[in-house]
Amino acid sequence: MNRSRLACLLDQELARYRDMRQRGDKHGAWSALERAHIISQSTLGAHLRVHGVMLGYAFALRDGREIAGQILRLALAPLGSLTGRIPSGNTGRSNMNAFATLPLPADLAAALDQIDRDR
Repeated sequence: MNRSRLACLLDQELARYRDMRQRGDKHGAWSALERAHIISQSTLGAHLRVHGVMLGYAFALRDGREIAGQILRLALAPLGSLTGRIPSGNTGRSNMNAFATLPLPADLAAALDQIDRDR
């Protein structure tokens, strides 16, 4: 994938997360982080970065279940990258099996497909 376009797409979602968090919109903040996670999965560094942000937000919310889930995912992400096991569409949250796949949101699927085609 074209790293610069992918990075821009990721940065947009992380900016949306910061905006939603500042507004006190927990649902919107998590939604942006979930989308950022989907975008980041193809690049280990970005994937770890998103899980780190998720972990920080879980700490800010004092959400013990999410904290534990993010620590586990931070440990599993390198293994998934090394083995090529990337659960497409996975939101990266603790309420979802770390290995489960989901359909991509239509807009993200189109954007990621376009990045692949432009490669």
